[in-house]
Amino acid sequence: MENQTTTTKVALKWGAIVGIISIVYSTIVMVLGLMGNQAIGWLVYLIIGAGIFLAMSNYKKENGGFLSYGQGLGIGSMMSAISGLISSAYSFVYMRFIDATVVDQLLKKAQEDMEKQGFSDEKIEQALEMSKIFMSPGAMFVWGVLGSIIIGFLLSLILAAIAKKDKAIFE
Repeated sequence: MENQTTTTKVALKWGAIVGIISIVYSTIVMVLGLMGNQAIGWLVYLIIGAGIFLAMSNYKKENGGFLSYGQGLGIGSMMSAISGLISSAYSFVYMRFIDATVVDQLLKKAQEDMEKQGFSDEKIEQALEMSKIFMSPGAMFVWGVLGSIIIGFLLSLILAAIAKKDKAIFE
């Protein structure tokens, strides 16, 4: 009996690949101090989207050229969850043990942005206090995983519709 490809195997494989690519990408971004740069931040969505598309294409190739919408949605969602878990775990370790100044850099950038927008000192202080809660390494881990799942699901909704190819009912 030949080794059957499953959506889970493909999602695990591509989730690990995209997770490793995300680790390299986030390391470069953090080392260069570009964490607050929105244009750089959008590249993450491109990485996730490309990973989802490649995972769906891989499954389709291994499955005789067929991929249902549900299979595509499942592959993309699971792949995103796995890559999000891997990259968020790395970011947690990086911010907690390797470079604890990353959160301070993000808070400083947020403060500068609010000052440019003309916020009062009182409003800036309130916003920074609230931000500190959400920018702790633990909170960023949770939000990173949840964000990856949500973004991956939304991208998978679109990409599964593009990549799907159902088997003919009467063959």
